[in-house]
Amino acid sequence: MRSYRIHHKKELFVTLLSHVRQGTEHANKAYQELSQVAQNQQVKGALQARAFVSQSVLEKLDQCFKLINEKPVKLSGRLTEVLVEDCRRELSDIESPAARRLFILAKAVHLNHLRIGEYIALTAAADMSGHYGVGVLLESCLADKLAFVERTRRLIRDYRR
Repeated sequence: MRSYRIHHKKELFVTLLSHVRQGTEHANKAYQELSQVAQNQQVKGALQARAFVSQSVLEKLDQCFKLINEKPVKLSGRLTEVLVEDCRRELSDIESPAARRLFILAKAVHLNHLRIGEYIALTAAADMSGHYGVGVLLESCLADKLAFVERTRRLIRDYRR
């Protein structure tokens, strides 16, 4: 847990990058957990694929830290954990398989949109600080997130048919 104030732009960048890395780890676990409770094979497959891609995103984020010669800092943030806890509780009250499917997809998109905003800000910060290689890696992570949103949108759209 960080117990000091941020005084420099680089400290802020490292903190934000650490937050995204930690959130990605938690999201990866959440996608794995959601895929285990998903009853629909399409949803299960999409979430398992998301967990796989999430692992490669972690590798890209680790490379970002190497490029800036820093290590992730420990943070106390529990946003993803709270979202997953809420999801578990709400999901236990939903009996209809169709409603469960839609709920799981909605929660996956919600979680993903949080990361999209972080990647947009981090990419801009990397470019402003002259870390263009880091910006490229972050944009590739962002592209993965955007692709997942599109694929999930298609699953939801096909659900309505």
